[in-house]
Amino acid sequence: MHYLTKKIWFPSVDKATPEGLLAIGGDLSAERLLLAYQSGIFPWFSEGEPILWWSPDPRFVLFPEKLRVSKSMRQTLRKCNYEVTINKSFKEVITECSKTERIGQAGTWITQHMIDAYVELHEKGYAKSVEVWKESSLVAGLYGVDLDNGVFCGESMFTKESNASKAGFITFIQNSNYKLIDCQVYTNHLESLGAEDVPRSLFLKYLKNK
Repeated sequence: MHYLTKKIWFPSVDKATPEGLLAIGGDLSAERLLLAYQSGIFPWFSEGEPILWWSPDPRFVLFPEKLRVSKSMRQTLRKCNYEVTINKSFKEVITECSKTERIGQAGTWITQHMIDAYVELHEKGYAKSVEVWKESSLVAGLYGVDLDNGVFCGESMFTKESNASKAGFITFIQNSNYKLIDCQVYTNHLESLGAEDVPRSLFLKYLKNK
């Protein structure tokens, strides 16, 4: 296991454990976070734990052209009165994501330390939020990192209404030019929308191609 210091670097991702854990420690500076995402690595840890850096193999991704929208969801999109915006309320979105209970998790992994780090990344133009509004209320949203190379690294989403987060995610993808959405690890929700496992080596090729 590699232990990081103040030096901004990461070991090769092929040094990760079978579960995908690559390194421990370091910090959540904008410089280190950008290097991590550009290298196929992301932080994921709980309150009270050291910073844990992951690069799983396989990688769970969504190719936009393979996005699956069910008949019922198409009807929802036609009938709903949601407004979907980009980067209108980043801090509110990530804060709401931190409050969302996850199945199998005792608490949130989006700590205040994490919120502060991604707000800074957003202010530098790299972290992006998608908001779903019903009238003037924020009912769903998601956020992630835009690497400016055709890859969007999704981090988390929340919803206060059934299908609202799906509506935001689908609208976001259909109105963007990304070649790949990084979903990191498997979830039933994202598989239903067309996400799939690919070898980490293929994912890294997408990161390098601009």
